[in-house]
Amino acid sequence: MRVSSSDFSIRAPSSSGRRPNVVFIMPDQLRARSLPLYQRRLPDADNTYPLPIETPHLELLASQSLVLDDVVSTCPVCTPYRAMLQTGRHPQTTGHIINSTRTRWSEIGLADAFGRSGYRTGYVGKWHLHTGAWPANNVPDWVPEGRDRLGWQSWRGYNQHMVYFDGYVNGDDWNADRWSGYETRGLQAYTRAFLDEHQASHADDPFFLFLSPQPPHDSPFTMAPEEAYAGLPEIEAVSLPANVPEGVDRTRVKKAYRDYMAMILMVDEMVGSVLSDLERRGLTDDTLVVFTSDHGTMGGSHGRGFWEKKQPQEESIQVPFMVRFPDGRHGGERRSVLTSPVDLFPSLCGLCGVGVPRTVEGHDLSGAWCGASDALQQEGVLLMNFSEAFDHYRNGNEWRGVRTRDHCYARYLDGREVLYGLRDDPLQMENLAEYRRHADLKSSLAAMMGSLMAERGDELQPCVNYRDWVDTQRRVVRNAYGPLPDPEQLPDWSLCGA
Repeated sequence: MRVSSSDFSIRAPSSSGRRPNVVFIMPDQLRARSLPLYQRRLPDADNTYPLPIETPHLELLASQSLVLDDVVSTCPVCTPYRAMLQTGRHPQTTGHIINSTRTRWSEIGLADAFGRSGYRTGYVGKWHLHTGAWPANNVPDWVPEGRDRLGWQSWRGYNQHMVYFDGYVNGDDWNADRWSGYETRGLQAYTRAFLDEHQASHADDPFFLFLSPQPPHDSPFTMAPEEAYAGLPEIEAVSLPANVPEGVDRTRVKKAYRDYMAMILMVDEMVGSVLSDLERRGLTDDTLVVFTSDHGTMGGSHGRGFWEKKQPQEESIQVPFMVRFPDGRHGGERRSVLTSPVDLFPSLCGLCGVGVPRTVEGHDLSGAWCGASDALQQEGVLLMNFSEAFDHYRNGNEWRGVRTRDHCYARYLDGREVLYGLRDDPLQMENLAEYRRHADLKSSLAAMMGSLMAERGDELQPCVNYRDWVDTQRRVVRNAYGPLPDPEQLPDWSLCGA
């Protein structure tokens, strides 16, 4: 199922010759094709995917970065994706198949690997790998100190809320602090405080700073500052992509699209502030900068609600991804390297010369990212959704699929199948599974999907069958391979690889 290659490791040297700092920026629910950088890759004419905004700071970052086109959110919902990124392991192993599930203390995280290799680590923003205050929502919540933070040392985070103005984080204890103003701006105060403290007390060590704002995610409250709407078209003038059918409430979709664009502009401003702050501190030539998102949003496409995800369409699963190297290498380059969330952990390790824990199930794709001809690449990655609901085990919308560079195939529990040719039909307007002439292709992709599922011990089954995977505190006590020991058992550090 994968293309074998010889071992290839790539370092991202800084100007000082030591391991580079890392700044990882991950807004929530930002689909790739809502950025002009990716929208321009879609065909014109009837398939135009309109986006009447400019993102100058992301465009600048992209011009200095390696940009990847086939980075896929393989389980497009917050907690499952974030667990895959932070542990390098699939939902069938971590047990994170719905939101607001507590992470097992024994998981070895991204920050554990970097921290044990000499990095000072800091987390700012949304976490969503704990219960926090759940089932309460939009109140001060928390992620306790210790293993619930998976090794992140400096902490100004929150588990999950959608209060974008003067919202909440917690720090060294359970007490809440509030940022000032809008989230993408307010979180900057915490990132600057981390950098101030690092330069004052840990300047000889590299750092890894993770910045995760909630926008452009939906909110029941005001979504963006008024100035973010200046220059946007009025609701009735918003254009929609060709794959938004006439049967949907187009006024409602256009209003949501306008809110989404305003929030994207605030994310763009935040990226510009981060880059400027690094430059002012003299850190640009010592820092690897990564920008991506956890999943997309359907935006009314294929008749789905604007804020829906959890579907095997590109609006839901394709996310932006760019990496700016400290030495300017690969700036302006663009590649197609099929990459899933579990691959990000080991690939970042590969870029920075950090040992990959033996618990990781993903692949170090840093060689392929950097253009090595004999580097490891994947033919397909497993796609999945487990539940109709976000936070509950509710039957409905169970499906598995496979994404290759050219095709996307999925089968639902009720027997429905979809098959799309992504190069000829990027808006996925034609379901090839309905045509007999594509039977061999469908069979081949179904077999690939089955093989990938077998690697994970996975079975397409009703969601309620997973209820015993968590206990009454929503701690994971079982996975696809059977019962697990105490969820508060500490890691086996001999597996860490540092």
